[in-house]
Amino acid sequence: MFPTVGDLLRYLFHVNITFPVQTFGFFVALSFFLTYFVFVAEFKRKEADGLISAYKEEEIIGLPASFLELLVNGLLGFVLGFKISGAVINYKVIKIDPVAYIFSVQGNLWGGLLFAAAFVLWIYTDRRKQLLPKPKIVETVVHPYQLMGYLAFALGFWGFIGAKLFNTAENLQLFMRHPIDTLFSANGFTYYGGLIFGSVTYLYICHKKGMKLVHLADIGSPGMMLAYGIGRIGCHLAGDGDWGIVNNHPKPALLAWLPDWMWSFKYPHNTIDAGIKIDGCFGDHCEQLRGGVYPTSFYEVVICIGLFGLMWLLRKRIKIPGLMFYSFLVLSGIERILIEIIRVNERYAILGLQLTQAEMISIGMIAGGIVGISSIIYRQIKNGGRLHL
Repeated sequence: MFPTVGDLLRYLFHVNITFPVQTFGFFVALSFFLTYFVFVAEFKRKEADGLISAYKEEEIIGLPASFLELLVNGLLGFVLGFKISGAVINYKVIKIDPVAYIFSVQGNLWGGLLFAAAFVLWIYTDRRKQLLPKPKIVETVVHPYQLMGYLAFALGFWGFIGAKLFNTAENLQLFMRHPIDTLFSANGFTYYGGLIFGSVTYLYICHKKGMKLVHLADIGSPGMMLAYGIGRIGCHLAGDGDWGIVNNHPKPALLAWLPDWMWSFKYPHNTIDAGIKIDGCFGDHCEQLRGGVYPTSFYEVVICIGLFGLMWLLRKRIKIPGLMFYSFLVLSGIERILIEIIRVNERYAILGLQLTQAEMISIGMIAGGIVGISSIIYRQIKNGGRLHL
């Protein structure tokens, strides 16, 4: 597998490039980048359809920089300078494990102080240029899609926390033994935790701006499906443990045209060093699984990006508010339950059943989606006797 983007580039283009950005993190960032444009397009379309609208905000201009602005900019500058200058000075350390470096207390103090001073000076002089003899209140019109910069930051922050908390809950025994290491580990994130925390953040911010929840849910559905699919590319290429159970079954004749790794894969050079040592391999990540497993992360890439494509093609034809979102709940829930059948995961005893955390959440998603779609059908029949999207 490819722990870093440099490893992937080396494999694809046969060039010896040292690029110590982790593959999984790169594709998570890519999923945010691509989803950003999906959200923007849907915000604009819904506004053009009159389902959401621009809003007005009042802003006081002509004031000097406040203490809070100076403090926030100073802290941001310090963190960036502390890490960036530390990475430059200790490049050999960050090259080995960049994510561990980012989450550690390693860095360069003087670089942090220099960046902090620069950020404080910048915001101070910028506000000085805009000073007025008498500050005044101005009213600006904000279109919903213009919120996306702020939303991307907020969703990333709270989604990260949610993914970490859900992973901690999923690994309680490990957390009880090593609470600090588990919480602040550079590894260990659960998709549904990020989805739930990120979704609540998105709905809260936009609802406060006067947008209806049902339209917000429809807007976010295609983007969430795409983000999950792109993120799973990183899981598969990195070999981060999101694989399936052992697959000793021979590949069916119907699938003979597919590469063998799509049916059963040992994930050589996986990032979590699982399995046995590879003969003739020296250095980091020299392990592969003892037996081939179902490459479930790859299956999810294909399914979820395919479902995104379907949702994107149908989005303009679906006119009933909420139908896109309820469909997303059902499709996403079914996809994950099917994958969980052949995926490695911890199971919990619930009402006599052995279920994974993902299966429990997926069942709730499917149930919610079915109830929502049923209510739409009932209203359609009651109001007009005809069903239409």
